Amino acid sequence: MLDVRRLRLLRELSLHGTLAAVAEVLHQSPSSVSQQLSRLERDAGVELLRKSGRRVELTPAAELLVEHTTAILARLERAAAEVAALGDDVAGVVHIAAFQSAALAFMPQLLTRLAQEHPRLKVTMSQRLPEEALLEARSSEFDLVIAQQYPHHPAALHAELDRAPLVTDRLRLAVPPAGSRWDGIETLADAAGLPWVMEPRGAASRQWAEHVCREAGFEPDVRFETDDLEAQIALVETGNAVVILPDLMTVRRQPHVRWVDLPGDPRREVFTSTRAAIASAPPIVACRRGLAAVVPAMP
Repeated sequence: MLDVRRLRLLRELSLHGTLAAVAEVLHQSPSSVSQQLSRLERDAGVELLRKSGRRVELTPAAELLVEHTTAILARLERAAAEVAALGDDVAGVVHIAAFQSAALAFMPQLLTRLAQEHPRLKVTMSQRLPEEALLEARSSEFDLVIAQQYPHHPAALHAELDRAPLVTDRLRLAVPPAGSRWDGIETLADAAGLPWVMEPRGAASRQWAEHVCREAGFEPDVRFETDDLEAQIALVETGNAVVILPDLMTVRRQPHVRWVDLPGDPRREVFTSTRAAIASAPPIVACRRGLAAVVPAMP
């Protein structure tokens, strides 16, 4: 009989592409992963991997095994969730991934609420970019992801993951509160030629912000790059840049900036995502109910 643990390694390889990436995700050494996959190949009696330069490719037989493995792992998780639902208490561990503004706006209150209502439930949290976290949720690195998608820039869809809406979050231009160079900014187009701060290239927020600026008729002069939104706010508050920020950054404190509405009043969608197989598990249900209770009403 084929070993489920080795089958999972094969599935992870199909998701992440390299032995090194699989080893990192599963906290193993690349040599250990390679040895176990070689053993799986011997057990299966067919070729599963072929070298392609410095990488390896899955054979058709391996792809077939990955398809069955995905179904097997989902069935096992669903069975565990259904058994847990028969109990009277919510217990266990939930690993949550959240992007920065959600971590600041939601997580402190959620953790406090869960500790009071479900003392046997242990929750961990890691800050991640949504696109990374959704992929890692497929690998069971995270159980629940708080993610986002910008207008006309939908987040990636993964067949194994569900999606539940949480809140819509208004996006506005933040400019320094006073000063001659800033006083005339009343529209996004007025920010042409000014210094901007944005997240590094590749981030969904950066792609969307650049798109919005181009629609307004200019290419933003991005002089500062950081994925820390508090650092972005500091640059605006001190008169060094302008930036598009989500309203969730006003939940903990009101930044000392002046807000300028954007054309069309755009809003990003914030949602939670988990593997469909564990969506009914009591810990996941408890976390989602807790989030619904602590999420602020956004204007």
